[in-house]
Amino acid sequence: MASIAVSSGLSDSEHSAQLRKAVIAATVGTTIEWYDFFIYGTAAGLVFPKLFFPNEAPLVGTLAAFSTYFIGFVGRPIGAAIFGHYGDRIGRKATLISTLLLMGIATFLVAFVPGYESIGIWGAIIPTVLRALQGIGVGGEWGGSVLIAMEWSRGHGSRGLVASWPQFGVPCGLFLSNLAILAFSAWSGADFINWGWRVPFILSIVLIGVGLWIRLGILETPVFKQLVDTNKIERAPILEVIKKQPREIILSALLRMSEQAPFYIFTAFVFAYGTGTLKMSRELILAAVLVASCLSFITIPLCGHISDRIGRRKMYLIGAATTGLFGFLYFGMLDTVAPAAVFIAIVLSLIPHDMQYGPQAALIAEAFTPRLRYSGASLGYQLASVIAGGPAPLIATALFAAFHTGYAVAVYIAACAVISLIATALMPDYTGKDISAEYDAGI
Repeated sequence: MASIAVSSGLSDSEHSAQLRKAVIAATVGTTIEWYDFFIYGTAAGLVFPKLFFPNEAPLVGTLAAFSTYFIGFVGRPIGAAIFGHYGDRIGRKATLISTLLLMGIATFLVAFVPGYESIGIWGAIIPTVLRALQGIGVGGEWGGSVLIAMEWSRGHGSRGLVASWPQFGVPCGLFLSNLAILAFSAWSGADFINWGWRVPFILSIVLIGVGLWIRLGILETPVFKQLVDTNKIERAPILEVIKKQPREIILSALLRMSEQAPFYIFTAFVFAYGTGTLKMSRELILAAVLVASCLSFITIPLCGHISDRIGRRKMYLIGAATTGLFGFLYFGMLDTVAPAAVFIAIVLSLIPHDMQYGPQAALIAEAFTPRLRYSGASLGYQLASVIAGGPAPLIATALFAAFHTGYAVAVYIAACAVISLIATALMPDYTGKDISAEYDAGI
């Protein structure tokens, strides 16, 4: 193994200060980007069927709305390829600034799209295009956020915790997006469908300004600087990582099946299922998802920390197995239609997810050699969007339409868990090992 001695050129105190700045920048930026991404998903379940597909039956309208939602997931691997290339070519910092701008502008513009009654089918086409741009932005965001934090970490025994903080941005974004929908739903009342839902999209432009200010204040990672100094920058990193580490890319995508598919069932499909099928109040579902996201503030970094102690792979396997079983309990509690049971089921739903999501960033990023890491980790991570996250609400809706029971969706969750258990068992585990050096095996 050809070792690369990584040094930031800073004193210990300066390095620690830069690590804190990098973690904050990654977490805040990821929070903003996921706020943008989730605000669309919540609106797709609550508003878009009536606004953009008013002539369709409720189930058909929901399927159509989630189809536009799915487009964002198709864009994510494209964003991973585009921004992964530049992240490995020009650096983590510059790339992250670009993803934040793309995501923010696309989200802001969704607020001004007229409904079907005003511009007909264009009312569905325009948000679909903007959703695709959202997906491209998010596709490039994750890899850079994880690396900007993890590559400033010096200790081999803390990468799980450090890399989990950008993951922490997901429940933060989920919390803020649902809080915004809940607040403006209460404020606008009957006018929520007409204009209330648009305000959270408009507010995203303020968050983007905050995120840019924070990200402009961080330095490039020592690992990337060393790659530049030693002339190890690849001309076509995406092609190289596909050629040299295809196994890690495929396993990264498959191990996310039990994390991502259930997550979008628990946070997006549940709005259509809860309000449409169970006839529960919109406010109850929103409040439960809010509490669930607050719980994730604790469980995501906690599980990242535990993975530093027991190993990334072991922690992930425990989470995947728990998710496969929990789906049956989840729909059993929802189908009671008892408000307390529904509320508890939704609050608990993200714990099995977090058991995987906490260690996931380090597990995936550590598997790729430094000069190909942004491209490889981003591509593997975002490919799961096409096979897991994006189709999940569509598949869940179709399964319920076919079998008229939530347990059919639980079987789907269990199947995803089995795939993830196998993929995780085959994934290399670099917990506690030096990952600043170029890897062997022909790489």
